[in-house]
Amino acid sequence: MINVAAPKFRLGKLVSTPGALAALSEAGQSPMVFISQHVAGKWGDCDEHDRQANEDALKDGDRLFSVYRTSKGVKIWVITEADRSSTCVLLPEEY
Repeated sequence: MINVAAPKFRLGKLVSTPGALAALSEAGQSPMVFISQHVAGKWGDCDEHDRQANEDALKDGDRLFSVYRTSKGVKIWVITEADRSSTCVLLPEEY
């Protein structure tokens, strides 16, 4: 079961790239593990600049960006578009 905190923003349509799906499958993890953290404002391994940009984006409506690692150590990005129309789970090299 995944515990979901109160969402801080709309996710829009949920999508994922083939590479991210493969990495998550290999790790035995669901993308929802990371999406639930993202929508709760837990930005993962973002640096301070990106954390502050996300906090500003919650007020200003810009893009939201989180960084996580699978249990196998693969870096996963979660990006919600500025218009909140979609959220994508992807590998950095697929950006």
